[in-house]
Amino acid sequence: MSDTTATSGRPDEVPARSEAPTRIALVDDAHAGELLTLRRAAFVSEAQVYGDPNIPPLTQTLHELREDMARDDVVTIGAWTGERLVGSIRVELQDGRATLGRLAVAPDQQGRGLGTTLLFAILDHLPDDVSEIWAFTGKDSQQNLAMYTKHGYEAQYDEAAGELTYTYLRRVLHEVNARNAGERPAGSPADRP
Repeated sequence: MSDTTATSGRPDEVPARSEAPTRIALVDDAHAGELLTLRRAAFVSEAQVYGDPNIPPLTQTLHELREDMARDDVVTIGAWTGERLVGSIRVELQDGRATLGRLAVAPDQQGRGLGTTLLFAILDHLPDDVSEIWAFTGKDSQQNLAMYTKHGYEAQYDEAAGELTYTYLRRVLHEVNARNAGERPAGSPADRP
């Protein structure tokens, strides 16, 4: 369950600590530059954890980002406070599987539930045939691992990629539903991270 709640009955608005509503929507090409800036700001702390300023979110060019966003199998979701993009998540869709990546929250907005809100928001953008969601993060990214685990993701394996080691986590949608069915009050959303 998210640590934020809807403000106006619309599922795409949640309050931030500043009381300004946060709007969740797809990110389009017009916002590619802003998205690139957000990701770079958000991933500096990850680069510091690993002592590597060349992690992919920091080296991706605007051209590469635009090409990625134009793919039919990729959905990029953003969180805006007013006109400012404050969070985003990338979802790649393939054969009944969604793979999350590049979950980014602006450094001054971290710790306010935006990452969790974005995990919830992806569910509205998944095709009906998606039965599992995968995520990956650096093996030493304890805060990220804790967030995914809290929301039903289970570590599956670690894989080295150059100097980095990633932990891959999986969430099977129907298993989470079955486990939580007795815990939800009537009328609760069927499947939230």
